[in-house]
Amino acid sequence: MVTIKQIAELCGVSRGTVDRVLNGRGKVKPEKAKLVLDMAAKLHYHPNPAGKALAARKKHPTVGVLLLSEGVHFFDDVLSAMHHMADKYDSYGLKVIWRSMRGFDLDKQCAIIDELREQGINALIIDPLNHPRIIQKIDECVADKIFVVTLNNDIEASHRQCYVGPNYPNGGKTAAALLCMIHPQPLHTGVLLGSLQMLGHRQRLDGFLETMQEHPDFHFCGVEECEDDDMIAYEKVRQLLLDHPELNSIFIISAGAYGAARAVLAAGRKDITMIVFDTIPTTIEMMKKGVIQAALYQHPRQQGQRAMQVVFDYLVNGIAPEHDKYIMRNEIRILQNVE
Repeated sequence: MVTIKQIAELCGVSRGTVDRVLNGRGKVKPEKAKLVLDMAAKLHYHPNPAGKALAARKKHPTVGVLLLSEGVHFFDDVLSAMHHMADKYDSYGLKVIWRSMRGFDLDKQCAIIDELREQGINALIIDPLNHPRIIQKIDECVADKIFVVTLNNDIEASHRQCYVGPNYPNGGKTAAALLCMIHPQPLHTGVLLGSLQMLGHRQRLDGFLETMQEHPDFHFCGVEECEDDDMIAYEKVRQLLLDHPELNSIFIISAGAYGAARAVLAAGRKDITMIVFDTIPTTIEMMKKGVIQAALYQHPRQQGQRAMQVVFDYLVNGIAPEHDKYIMRNEIRILQNVE
């Protein structure tokens, strides 16, 4: 294994100079920095993992995680992957402070961000509400040199470092195209989403409607917010069926699919086509009962893994994200390939 001492001897500089160049610490003349970097690349130098772990432990890197995950089973896989990565990085001294929320309470999200900052976090992974107050909180974090990754939902016009999650407009467009393929025209469609406060939910809705407007036999029966809660989703869909007896299709943009499916079952409406997101156990149950026809899969484990990897690389290895957005593909799942 190539060492810093060997690079220093070959370049005719001190070990301290090599350390400063390779770790971005202190000032080194540009010509010397180039000499060191070229030599390190030529020799295929890689830092000693044990040394990196020791150096990282001295820094005590701390990550705050704040997700809107309570009562939303999609996040079970996201969090499982994140905890796995946290355990993997434990030897580097990486500490994770876990926080969660139920629903879309703006004041609560602001308060938790403040609490995490008070605990001295170096990075924040957040599923943010798309609101000016949250944008301000994120920008304050960045100004304080807190590395911010938005996970599963992005936020407009903030200075966050990167986003990890699905392509929401494409998800809406894909759902619309899928619905047109599996349900005969005309379509009388109702839409259920968690909250219009979430950028991704609005983007999926916009993508869906943009595609559906191309079809002359599409009739929009309205959109309802369910706060990602199955009980609220049940009541919203039950009322939607009463108000629009002509309704023959439902698009579920976020959580709440199980409650919506139960409302369809209770109404005895076997003529309704339902497109949802995520392949959680309750969705698979309703697919087997013939209530849900298809689900769009957005790789929850990959989302969790990537977010933790990006933060680890930045805090421990000093590597900034290569991309502004790390996008997970929307993949169609039907009963025959869902398990």
